[in-house]
Amino acid sequence: MTVSQAPTNAAAADDPFRWLEEIEGPGALAWARAENEKTLGVLQSDPRYRRFYEQALSILQAKDRIAYVSLGRHGLENFWQDDHHVRGIWRRTTLESYRSQDPRWQIILDIDALAVAENRNWVFKGSRCLPPEERLCLLSLSDGGKDAASIREFDRLATSFIPDGFHLPEGKQSVSWVDGDTLLVARDWGEGTLTQAGYPFVVKELKRAQPLTEAREIFRGEPTDVQSLPFVLRDSEGHIHAAGANRLISSFEHEYAVFRSDGPIKLNLPKKATIAGVACSRLLVKLDEDWTPFEDVSFAAGSMISYDLAEWKQDPLRARPSLVFQPRPRQALSGFTRTRNSLILTILENVQSKAFVYKYDEGAWSATPIPLPEHANVSLSAASDEADQAMFAVSNYLRPTSIWYFDAENKSLDELTTTPAAFDASNHVVEQFEATSRDGTSIPYFLVRPKNARFDGTIPTLLHGYGGFQVPLLPSYLGPVGRLWLEQGNAYVVANLRGGGEFGPQWHQAAQGATKQKTWDDFIAVAEDLIRRKITSPRRLGVIGGSQGGLLVGTAITQHPELFNAAIIQVPLLDMLRYTSLGAGASWIAEYGDPAIAEQRAWIEGYSPYQKLVAGKTYPAPLILTSTKDDRVHPAHGRKAAAKLAALGQPYFYYENIDGGHSAAVNLIEHARRLALEYTYASRRLCPEEVRRTG
Repeated sequence: MTVSQAPTNAAAADDPFRWLEEIEGPGALAWARAENEKTLGVLQSDPRYRRFYEQALSILQAKDRIAYVSLGRHGLENFWQDDHHVRGIWRRTTLESYRSQDPRWQIILDIDALAVAENRNWVFKGSRCLPPEERLCLLSLSDGGKDAASIREFDRLATSFIPDGFHLPEGKQSVSWVDGDTLLVARDWGEGTLTQAGYPFVVKELKRAQPLTEAREIFRGEPTDVQSLPFVLRDSEGHIHAAGANRLISSFEHEYAVFRSDGPIKLNLPKKATIAGVACSRLLVKLDEDWTPFEDVSFAAGSMISYDLAEWKQDPLRARPSLVFQPRPRQALSGFTRTRNSLILTILENVQSKAFVYKYDEGAWSATPIPLPEHANVSLSAASDEADQAMFAVSNYLRPTSIWYFDAENKSLDELTTTPAAFDASNHVVEQFEATSRDGTSIPYFLVRPKNARFDGTIPTLLHGYGGFQVPLLPSYLGPVGRLWLEQGNAYVVANLRGGGEFGPQWHQAAQGATKQKTWDDFIAVAEDLIRRKITSPRRLGVIGGSQGGLLVGTAITQHPELFNAAIIQVPLLDMLRYTSLGAGASWIAEYGDPAIAEQRAWIEGYSPYQKLVAGKTYPAPLILTSTKDDRVHPAHGRKAAAKLAALGQPYFYYENIDGGHSAAVNLIEHARRLALEYTYASRRLCPEEVRRTG
């Protein structure tokens, strides 16, 4: 493919493609549309594309797929998209109806109808409702899928927007209810109130009917921070115990302040700690670093601790915390929520998860296992403030996801519903292996392969990874991937790399900043292990990842292009020498380092994929996917990499969804198209005999 000529005002000579950083510049958009036309022309003309698209859309729009719900005071609520509701509907039902084969739903808000009525490209980004009644809600509506959203007040029971209610214009903003007439708001208040990353650092109190210009400032962070967020601590009955601000100094460092009549009080928590809420009359805090608050009290990183709420409110600086949970080796706290009288934790052990209900009695926490299916990923999907009830999603790579309903008071556990099988899993097995990284660390990974595989290096294999921001990759049903990829007799691999959260904060911090190269080394170690075991070979091996995972794939194909024959790079970071100036990049300095600092620039320059695309190397003709509306990871990362590959005479595919946000798809049709493009591309690159059979 070739690249269009840059406009006459193209930027610096050291980067001839800087002009592609103008998100909606006429030249940049014309370039993107021309690239889309070329990519769609090739991939959509492949005989597999239409089949893949129809199969993916059928799975995504299936009427009998799971409707994930919340357990609220007005019933079970769900956001749903299908062929009749492309943008989606917010709806509710009862538990009794949800248990039935054909639940009856009441529509709360139809986003398609709203978009037509207002002639706007609305994407629903969720709601925040005022406890305990949960009638008044603040709805976030995004134009085309951006993180920036407009916030409008909505009456959940009347199912209508409130005339002259709270209305905050579009922006990257955070809002907390104090009472029916008062909000705490962090947003763009005018010049000098946004950080370098484009997020707010000033929190104000806004009263009903009050103009934004008259809101009262109550907290101010620093312009060098990532952002400041308001918070209100409530118990399960909706009673407020504190209000304050969370100052994010970096992506992983917090400084909390609670508001008092005489001004904010800074809490004496470690920087790598997060307030997790209130349960069992205790304030919960999650620690991501070792901490010794008193000479006779210490806690390990990855622990959850708690304070007596009354004692903490009286003197938050001198209250003594106690332990709730401390991880053993190869363990990590995965998720948590509260019910009316209990706390529920999901805990990972060697990337397998279990759930426990915790109660506080007579000065100590006790844990009781919840007997959910084993050898599966268990995640919290809903919890009730009115009763000791919760829902769990249980799945693995080959097992369709099921929803389980747990009632702690009645000691009952029921399977409510299961998603229909999207593919024939009978011919595949899941195995867990470990690869040895360059420094000797064991890196676990899951292999999903055909049962009758011949270990002669011929299995077309896609290797997926992430490895950043303490986010774990956990087993989940492969759904469309199973139909479009596994059913063809192929293999799929998920690598649990350092930088992720599979084994807690230490696993993340081992590959952060100056040591980020360890993430890339781990990924290569898994690729080499797959080749060593003769599961696959370089001509049959592809890599796939998005966002930080897109950066991961970019480093893989620039550091070891000889290992791969395909690369699917989704909404990626690629130009790491300019990432802090693009989108929300400055908020990730704690993960990667700051290229404006010479020492840190040196280690970033050592792997930055955009700069590592050079003449004389052969790259595996990557498929790069981005979105014009992605205001988190700027589309210029993908644009410039494609343009540079073209200038080098290297083959590539580039597709930019003009809408889509950071997911690169805001509805099921766009999602199906993205999947069909990806797996048509992967099949062309890794399954050449399939081309001969179908073409």
